[in-house]
Amino acid sequence: MTYEKHNDVKKYTRQDYLGRPSTLCKGCGHNSISNMIISACHELEIPPEKFVKFSGIGCSSKSAAYFLERSFGFNGLHGRMPSLAEGALFADTSLKGFGISGDGDTANIGLSQFKHIARRNVPLVYIVENNGVYGLTKGQFSATAEKGLILKRQGENPYLPVDIAMEAISANASFVARSFAGDPKQVKELIKAAISHQGTAILDIISPCVTFNNQDYSLHSYSWGKGHEAPLHELEFIPPRDEITIDDFERGTVREVTMHDGSVVILKKLEREYDPTNRTEAIRMLEEAIRRNWLITGLLYVDPNTPSIYELYSMGKEPLNRLQPDKIRPDKNSLDLINQSLG
Repeated sequence: MTYEKHNDVKKYTRQDYLGRPSTLCKGCGHNSISNMIISACHELEIPPEKFVKFSGIGCSSKSAAYFLERSFGFNGLHGRMPSLAEGALFADTSLKGFGISGDGDTANIGLSQFKHIARRNVPLVYIVENNGVYGLTKGQFSATAEKGLILKRQGENPYLPVDIAMEAISANASFVARSFAGDPKQVKELIKAAISHQGTAILDIISPCVTFNNQDYSLHSYSWGKGHEAPLHELEFIPPRDEITIDDFERGTVREVTMHDGSVVILKKLEREYDPTNRTEAIRMLEEAIRRNWLITGLLYVDPNTPSIYELYSMGKEPLNRLQPDKIRPDKNSLDLINQSLG
């Protein structure tokens, strides 16, 4: 799926991508993510009406109201956002979807739907605003809370956490990234790359809850994230254009990943050699991060050549919800042939 840029760049301003005023707690990481979605969409110059938003239940799902007010949006049941998104996007393939979820919405009640939309490769930017707690219902542990975490009202968490990025890769997702709400530049570049991806792009973004889970030792807190973040690479997204130039990078330190629409993700290596197109290496890196207590951020895995669900079903250019009855109803001769074959 590609989008034409408008000749008149001034046709859309950042104001056109804004949403309603946030009602979340001051300092919530979700607000930073909403701001980066606004910036990413504006910089890509995609009309806001070309997006559609989906969410479930929770603080994260409320945040879908805080960006792209001019876009259509659907708020569904707890954990059921993926099936809602799949149905709507299958009906209208001309739209690009944002699925906004949380760790409770995705890793608890919605885990099965999360796994299935990933393996079906529905073109959807699936953002998990991950804070380790149910912030909307007084801070109970979610499935991503680390073992041994102690919260005032909940006691000590006895369970090992669900790793959303690991679950996504094991479900054969074609784009998996992790970031930290306290690193807005990286978040923005990853969102831009995710929008370009022709498939399910899963972004697990650690988003501190300043009310219920912001102790210095908590793996989902702002201070811990800042102190333990280990980026795999510096990230830059370049939209499709006639010529790609990277003269500002030192020769031999850059890896380019070309997306389906001709856009390019440029990864500048930092301390380690890493290939985001190697699925085995992605799993190994995540296992090492768990063992060493690292917050690994960046583009963990991408396969831009995996066919999307649209390709699997040979979807035409005209969206299903705009087809006229004569194009979707078999004529009498066709029905007669079907009935005869069943006789």
